Amino acid sequence: MLLISKTTPAPIATASLYCRDGSSREGPSNKEYHAAIEPRGDAFIVTFAYGRTDSILTTGTKTPAPVSMEDATKVFDKLVAAKLAKGYHEGYPGRPYRPSPCPVHGPASGIRCQLPNPVDVSEVSRLLTGTSHCLQEKHDGYRLLVRKRGDEITGINRRGFIVAVPEPIRKAVAQIGFDVLLDGVAVGETLHAFDLLEVKGHDLRPRRYLDRHAGLLMAIPPSLPALRWVSTAVDPNDKIEIFEEYRQIGCKGVVFKDVNAPFSPDRPASGGPQLTYGFVVSASFVAADQNAKRCVRLGLYDEETLVPVGNVTIPAGHPIPRMGEVVEVRYRHAVRESGEIHQPVYVGKRPDMPAGECGTHQLKYKSTGGEDA
Repeated sequence: MLLISKTTPAPIATASLYCRDGSSREGPSNKEYHAAIEPRGDAFIVTFAYGRTDSILTTGTKTPAPVSMEDATKVFDKLVAAKLAKGYHEGYPGRPYRPSPCPVHGPASGIRCQLPNPVDVSEVSRLLTGTSHCLQEKHDGYRLLVRKRGDEITGINRRGFIVAVPEPIRKAVAQIGFDVLLDGVAVGETLHAFDLLEVKGHDLRPRRYLDRHAGLLMAIPPSLPALRWVSTAVDPNDKIEIFEEYRQIGCKGVVFKDVNAPFSPDRPASGGPQLTYGFVVSASFVAADQNAKRCVRLGLYDEETLVPVGNVTIPAGHPIPRMGEVVEVRYRHAVRESGEIHQPVYVGKRPDMPAGECGTHQLKYKSTGGEDA
């Protein structure tokens, strides 16, 4: 049995450092460095995160294997001293650093996402030919809401925590001349916005989706590479044509949205106003252990038990995930008898996804008839 808790213990010690870097060709920039001693079973590890302020931080560990508290403290103190010698200093009043379970999030925002439920292939024809739902591309990125209040721009992840906003996206949202709350998917340094929840202090959540989307089109200034609205098809003929186009070019999938539905946070037990259908099967897994070379064992929760579901090879250029971290993996199908996934392909880490949500319910199984179910 794999023994990984759904919740990660709090760090023993943390340090948040800051400096002003004037060596960049793009001009001076704010940089930050964070370090922490975190418990791992009966031992400890030293983790770090660094990068430009208002960007996604690079994370890693200084202790490849857990060590004693005495050794971890030595590594931690040496690391902090080295950064202080390079010009970093303490006391930066920026976003707080929370190394566990998501190394890039801050406090809770009080805002909750609306999450879609997967739909079976048998329902796709009805959704394409009917007029109750519009169709959008399912972008292959991470969920990001961006709130603008005056000159303050804040990012919010799918779990409702405050996170950094990539600088190109921040600059693009700053060009909107009034307060807004955008909902979308960040792909690299571009936000693909699909909903407008607040504008000029007014809450748009009770309005139907098509009205909110129309407001989004008017709110986003044209010709901003880092901020784009998501194309939406309503007419059945357009939906069928675009659906086939997305399938042919290898998009991740599509999202069907009830055009008359208000915004409702969280994910219903089944169905709901937003439904997703994937052309490519993917799921979020818990990294359970590292096997030979760059191979990582994967696990999913079946109620309270983390069960093994196979292995995935981490490609060169990707850091090997630590035990307990959440990763995104594409695969062909899962076998119901063994519970293992076939032909897994590693996509990357999912720091915005809590381990407790990585359940076996995500799996797409191979049918007994030999075709993918």
